[in-house]
Amino acid sequence: MAVPLMDENRLNILNESNRMLSKLQLLSVYFGEDIIYKIYLRSQVIHKLFETNPELDINKLELFHMQFTASLIDLLRKIKKNNENNISLLLDEIQLNKEMVEKLNDSAYTENNFNIDKQRQALKINLSLRRLFQVLSDNSTDNPLSKNINAFSSRFATDFFYAIEPGLFTELTQYKDNDVYTNSYATIQKKLMGVLCKYDFKTEFFCGLKTGSQIIEIYKFIDVNRHFLYFPAHNLFLFVDVTKINGVDWTNNLSKKENLIHELNNKNDVLQSSASAAKSNMPAEIKALLAEDYKKIADINFLQNISNIDVQANILKTMLNTDLN
Repeated sequence: MAVPLMDENRLNILNESNRMLSKLQLLSVYFGEDIIYKIYLRSQVIHKLFETNPELDINKLELFHMQFTASLIDLLRKIKKNNENNISLLLDEIQLNKEMVEKLNDSAYTENNFNIDKQRQALKINLSLRRLFQVLSDNSTDNPLSKNINAFSSRFATDFFYAIEPGLFTELTQYKDNDVYTNSYATIQKKLMGVLCKYDFKTEFFCGLKTGSQIIEIYKFIDVNRHFLYFPAHNLFLFVDVTKINGVDWTNNLSKKENLIHELNNKNDVLQSSASAAKSNMPAEIKALLAEDYKKIADINFLQNISNIDVQANILKTMLNTDLN
C-alpha cells in the first residue's frame, strides 16, 4: 500500500530534522558550551512538538531548520574548522620544538655529564697537585699532571663556564716570580702548596671562568672556605679571591643548550595548554548571538513569530561571512 504523499512528506521532514539534531548534538559536545547544548535541547523539544502533534503544519518545522538550524550548524562548523587550523599550527610548532630538543639532547653535554665530570676533574687536579708536591720535593723531572687534565675545560667551557671581563681575568692570573714554585710542567704559588699539604690536597671543583678563548678552573678546599685557580694554558695554580668575581649567577649551573631545552619544553607546555583551549574557543560576540537565538526559540509563541527566526537566521548567515581569526 502506497504511503500518502502528505505522510511521506511529513516522515521525510522528521527524518531530516533528526539528522539536523544529531549534527547539532555532536557540535555541542565538541564545544562544551552550555548555550549550544541548551539550543540543542530546545530544538529537540520543537521537533517532538511536531512529531507528536500531526495536526501541526510540518512545513514549519522544515522552515525552522532551514532558517535557523542549518545556518547555526554551518557557523559552528566554520568556527570548528578555524579552531582546528589554529590547533594544527600550534601542534606543528610543538613538534618542531620536540625535534629541536631531541637534537640538542643528542649534541649537548648535559648538566648530568657536567656534574659527573667535574668530580672526576677534581680528583685529577688533587692527584696532580699531590704528585707536583712530590716532584718539587724530590727535584724530579717527572710530569706530575694527570693525563688529559685539560680535556674537561675543552669539553665544558663553552656551555658551562661563566664569562668574565678580560681585565678581571688578567688580574686573577697575575703573580710574582718569587711567590711561586716552577718546574718544566707547572707553576704553583708557594703559599697555596703549603695550604694544600695542610688539608691533604682535598679540594672540589667550584666553577669555570672564561674570557674569549681563555679559561680558568676554580677549586675550593673541602675543609675551609678558600679557593684557588688552575689556568690550563699555563698549568698555573694560584690562590683566588672569589669575592672579586662580580656579575656571575652562581645558581645557574645549566649550559646554554640546556637552558634552551628548558625554554623549549616550557614553551611546549604553554602551547599544549593553548591548543586545548583553542579546541573549543568561541568569539564572545557569537556567544552573545547564540544567547539571543536561544531566547527566540525558547519563546512559547515561536511558531507565531517564525519571522523573527528568519531575522536571526540572516544574522547567522552574516556571521558565516565574517573572518573569525
